[in-house]
Amino acid sequence: MTPVLKYLQHYPLALQDKIRQLQTQGLLEEYISTRYPQSHTIQTDKALYQYANEIKQAFLRTAPLLDKVHYDNRLGIEHHALGLNTAISRVQGGKLKAKKEIKISSFFKAAPADFLRMIVVHELAHLKERNHDKAFYQLCQHMEPDYHQLEFDCRVYLLWKNELIIKTVAPKPLAP
Repeated sequence: MTPVLKYLQHYPLALQDKIRQLQTQGLLEEYISTRYPQSHTIQTDKALYQYANEIKQAFLRTAPLLDKVHYDNRLGIEHHALGLNTAISRVQGGKLKAKKEIKISSFFKAAPADFLRMIVVHELAHLKERNHDKAFYQLCQHMEPDYHQLEFDCRVYLLWKNELIIKTVAPKPLAP
């Protein structure tokens, strides 16, 4: 029985087999670094806020304003959330106001630039489309034409990074 590829379960088996073969050969890192050699310099919450707002202004001018965009250390692979889009309701005076916030996993500080863009686009799309339906993915593709390929490759990247984490924390065998 072939091992399950944690982040690729819903993709066609032939595609999974290709990635499994790369994994077995230890070539996931090469696959990612060859396709996505460009890193990014967006390391602060302020820079991330500006980056997200630039994309929002280019594609979603009528969407609600973003009150906060920041990296979150609590989001990650193990929590199955790489980004969150929330509306926090607060009473101001006699009115109820919803503050729009986007949280991006700190994992993306070290990810290729294209993957950061993909996750920001994904969270921005939730400003207009709440559910992961056809309209949502069409909006993602409008903002990032290679969205589906980036999402797939980001899942391969997660698989590779998860593999590295497991190797790093796995107990060393005892010497005889």
